[in-house]
Amino acid sequence: MNLSSFWQGLEASALGDYVAESTWAFPTLESLHVMAFVTVLGSLLVVDLRLLGLGWKDVKLTTLSHETLRITWIAFICAAITGLLLFCSKATSYVINPYFKLKLVMLAFAALNMLVFQFITWKTVADWDLGRVPTAAKVSASLSLLAWVCVVFFGRAIGFTLSMFY
Repeated sequence: MNLSSFWQGLEASALGDYVAESTWAFPTLESLHVMAFVTVLGSLLVVDLRLLGLGWKDVKLTTLSHETLRITWIAFICAAITGLLLFCSKATSYVINPYFKLKLVMLAFAALNMLVFQFITWKTVADWDLGRVPTAAKVSASLSLLAWVCVVFFGRAIGFTLSMFY
C-alpha cells in the first residue's frame, strides 16, 4: 500500500499549508509541543526515579502516581495534537526521515512498556507501595527513562535532518 499520495494531500491541505506558510503557526505549535513534551517527561521522571529508589522514598507510589498521572496524560494529549499539526506541514519529509521513524518506534516501545507495567507489575503495588520496589518495576522504570531519552534525541534530530533525506 502506497501512502505517498495521502501524505502529499495532507501536506497540501489547507491545514498543512497554513502551518507551513504562516509566520507564527509553526513556531507557536513547536513551542507548545516542546512544553507539553517536557511536562510529560518531567512527570514520568518523578515516578521513574521513585521506582528506582532515587527520590520521594517516603511517598507512596500510589499517591505519587495519582498526583502525576493526570498531568502526564493531559500533557501527552497536547503533545500529540501539536505534533500531528506540525506533521501536517511537512508530512512527505517526515515520513521518509529515519529519525522520525525511530521516534515513533520509541514512542511505541514506551507505550508497550507502560502497558506491561500497568497490567502486570502494578497489580501487586499494594505489597510494595512504601517498601522495597520489585526488580520488574525497576526494569520498567529504567526502560521508560531510556525510551523517553531516545524520543527526545530522535525528536531533536528530526529538526536538523529534515531536508537531508528528501
